[in-house]
Order: sequence, then structure tokens, then C-alpha cells
Amino acid sequence: MIISIRKIFNSQIMIPICTMILGILFIIAIFAPWIAPNDPIAVNLAYKLHSPSWQFPLGTDHLGRCILSRILYGTRISLGFAMLIFISSLAIGLLVGTFSGYKGGPVDHILMRFCDGIMAFPNLILILGLVGIFGPGLPQVILALMLVQWVYYARMFRGMVLSLKEQNFIAAAKISGSSQWKIIKNHIVPNVLPPLVVMGTLEMGWAIMDISAMSFLGLGVQPPTPEWGAMIHEGKSYIRTNPELMLYPGLMIMLVIVTFNILGEALSERYGVKRRF
Repeated sequence: MIISIRKIFNSQIMIPICTMILGILFIIAIFAPWIAPNDPIAVNLAYKLHSPSWQFPLGTDHLGRCILSRILYGTRISLGFAMLIFISSLAIGLLVGTFSGYKGGPVDHILMRFCDGIMAFPNLILILGLVGIFGPGLPQVILALMLVQWVYYARMFRGMVLSLKEQNFIAAAKISGSSQWKIIKNHIVPNVLPPLVVMGTLEMGWAIMDISAMSFLGLGVQPPTPEWGAMIHEGKSYIRTNPELMLYPGLMIMLVIVTFNILGEALSERYGVKRRF
């Protein structure tokens, strides 16, 4: 009997698998100081480009630093700050989108035209421009990503609010004398937040990719802090002799992004949430 790939990789199977993988990665991120076999920033040129061993399970880099330890610590930055970007962008988008959609009129027009202006620029170009203004560094990259990402959430929140505020239960709440704040808190937000959280899993991969890309370009995480994109940048000079310096962090980036994307697709399929592009 031939079983289709779509049937094998359905949401009932992939959601628990992806959740388990991400759970393990978050545990690694939290307990990295206890799991890592060595200090990730300790330089020892005597072990420069050392082959895998019991002391260095994945070998060492060009400065004698443990690759495995740096990858484990890099998980904290990639996952931790991607979550920070997602939560912050979602919160800003929730406030702006809900307020704009519910109030309507000139306020809605001004806020949405501002969002349209930001969305007119390609994400990467806008992020590079903001980092160029703020200066290189992880805090600046995080701020730039937050300033870019929140507009998409605001637009989607606003669209959902416009649809919801015409529903009968909102009219009933108004007739019963509920204030605008109470209606938004008790009726609007609970109905628009779950779909956006589901969609946010699709965006986590992009946040991790952007953080890694900025670090690879030398604009994000600065040495000697371990981060996957920065590790790829440092290893590119040894791509012919020691390709594993780029391979290991590259595989971690791919694993996390693919896992988030599969989880997001599975959740969006289950709950009927569409991607923004």
C-alpha cells in the first residue's frame, strides 16, 4: 500500500515531533553552561583546528575554541533573541493594530499609511539601513528587526479587528454598556491573538535567519560571543581545509528554521491560518 508523503507528514504527526525538537533546543539554550564541555570563548592556540576528541567532541576552531560549546551557547542567542523579537513585535502590533482597527477614521488612516510606508521597503534593505544608523551590535540588530516586524502584525490585527467589530457579540457587548477597553480586552484580543501566535511560529525562522545574517555580515553579534552566523563568518576562511567550521553552525540554523517552518505550516493547516506571503 502506497502512503502519500502528505499523509505521512500531516499536522497530527509533525506538531508533536517539531515541538519535541524545539523543546530540546530550548532546554539546551537554558542549560548550556552546564551542558557545554568547555568554555566557549577560551582561546588555546595549542589546540588550533584540533580534530574531534573526547575533550572536544566536534573539534576546535582556528583559535582553539571548542566548537560544540560555542554551538550550544549560540543556541541561547539565536532562540532567545528570536523569541524576544517575536514577543516584542507581536505586542506592538497588537496595540497598534487593535487600536487602529477599532477606532477607524483618521487614526486608522494615518497609522496604516505609516505601516504601508515601512512595508514598501524590502525587509533586508530596511534592516541594513537601520543597523547602519544605529551602529553594529546585537542590541541594534534586535531593535531594527522589531521596528520592521511589528508592522506586519499590526496590519493583520487590524484586518481581524475590522471583521470582528461587526459581529453580533460585539454589538451585544456595546448594548450591555461595556466600555471600549472592556470590549477590546474581553472580546477582541482573545479572538485575534491565537491566529497571530500560530502565524508567529512561521516568522521565528525568519528572525533567526536575520540575526544570523547580520552576524555573518559583521553587523550583529560581535566576537568573541558565540553565535551561529558569526561562527560561519569566522569559518569561511577555512572552507577548503576545515569546512566543518561552517558546516556545524549552518546545520543548526537549518534545523531550527526548518523545524519552525514545518511546525508553523502544520499549525496553520490545522487552524486555517494563512501566511502573510
